[in-house]
Amino acid sequence: MRRRLARELAVQSLYQIEMNEATAADAIAHVIEEARTEDEAQLTRERDQIAPHEVLELVEGTMQHKRQIDGLLSDYLKGWQMDRLSKVDREIMRLATYEMVFREDVPPKVVVNEAIEMAKNFGTEESGKFVNGVLGKMIKDLETIRNRSSEV
Repeated sequence: MRRRLARELAVQSLYQIEMNEATAADAIAHVIEEARTEDEAQLTRERDQIAPHEVLELVEGTMQHKRQIDGLLSDYLKGWQMDRLSKVDREIMRLATYEMVFREDVPPKVVVNEAIEMAKNFGTEESGKFVNGVLGKMIKDLETIRNRSSEV
């Protein structure tokens, strides 16, 4: 499965969990079923088949580190509070922060670029710029953040 698709489905699942207090498994199942039946992600090619375990890994990882992620994001949200962000922007930044800080299999710049694209697609007109600003500041301090996070 394309990593971009896994991220998009993970963000949609995180949003479902936040909005409906669904379990990760239920949210992922719902989002994947919707993607398959509506084919909005254009899953018509065999190589684009959905692999639920990839989405689950992203969702569970983000949820497992949610408190730490929210603390980090709060440090970089100059003039904003987490609860005042749009839910879509918040979930996109949570997922991106999880991937940048707690995973080493994707270059951080790729994660930020993917987050910006998702924000443009799923968020408001200003979401892409906002996500870029927050994550752009965070990426500059990434090594320090990773070192602190591994100590916790």
